[in-house]
Amino acid sequence: MAMNEQSLFGEKTSKKTETAPENTKEYKEASALDTLKNLEGMITDAVERIRALKEEKKSLERGLKELQASLDQKNQEIERLNIERTEIKGQIEGLLKELDGIGS
Repeated sequence: MAMNEQSLFGEKTSKKTETAPENTKEYKEASALDTLKNLEGMITDAVERIRALKEEKKSLERGLKELQASLDQKNQEIERLNIERTEIKGQIEGLLKELDGIGS
């Protein structure tokens, strides 16, 4: 855009005024495109993070199942050992009674 001005010496000069780059259509389109690319990158990052978290969740769930199975097995073993202990205790008490009967 040309504008006529007078110089300090009274001469007429033609001066072009330039529009600030922020106001140009190209700048606005480029800015919008950059914003869209940034948003796309953020969405892509979010999708990858969600995918990674889902894999981690599956892995943790598998580990939890394995630990639960191991705990169940240990609980069964404890129950079996308690039964065995009770049986042995009964046998020992029976033997002690026999010994008391022999010594009397």
